[in-house]
Amino acid sequence: MQAKYNRVLIKLSGEALAGDDAVLDFTMLDKISSAIKQCVEMGVEVAILVGAGNIWRGAKNGVGMNRSRADHMGMLATVINALALEDALLRAHVDAVAMSSIEMTEFAQVFVRDKAIKYMNDGKVIVLGGGIGNPYFTTDTAAIIRAGELDVDVAILAKNIDAIYDKDPRKYPDAKAFGTVDYEYIISHKLGVIDLAAAALSSENNIPLLLCALEDPENIVRAVCGEKIGTVVTHTTD
Repeated sequence: MQAKYNRVLIKLSGEALAGDDAVLDFTMLDKISSAIKQCVEMGVEVAILVGAGNIWRGAKNGVGMNRSRADHMGMLATVINALALEDALLRAHVDAVAMSSIEMTEFAQVFVRDKAIKYMNDGKVIVLGGGIGNPYFTTDTAAIIRAGELDVDVAILAKNIDAIYDKDPRKYPDAKAFGTVDYEYIISHKLGVIDLAAAALSSENNIPLLLCALEDPENIVRAVCGEKIGTVVTHTTD
């Protein structure tokens, strides 16, 4: 297989990392690591940013918790996922290093852009936890900010849905899946599959997005190789 992209950032949905009766599905982590290993062996430089919906949904805690405190808990949860993925990658013989936007040096290195790029240039996979380090920002938005900082060719959003639809396919059987969709369409129609701030940042900075399903981690390899999968978000609609 031939990679289309030289450097990618992959945002992994936290919900997709959960097992039926467990916070983490270690079989899924191993499958993701296998897919990432294939990408690295093709010469692709890889950064991964993880969500934490499998552990904590800060903004939707339902008890009126202070938003900043709830978001801080979510940041900690993403570090748990980052460490779990780092371990899975290392067990798969993929050189990986966890980095956090929040200083917790006993567990992970502090994210520094130049150091992260050097690691990627050296063939290491960087696994990013802690979101962007501030409350009120989703991990989708954090992924786009990091994608811009790291000068990636594409940000791949691997979620628990296979494409972007014109309406929620879980509620509407006639929902239409897009092969390509414009950033502005997502923003103007408030399509919740991507955080609207993330979509706006991507549009403003012309960061290509590709959303695909994480249910089959091989989709990551297919996306990196440029296969028609999921939804591409650009400035041109089909």
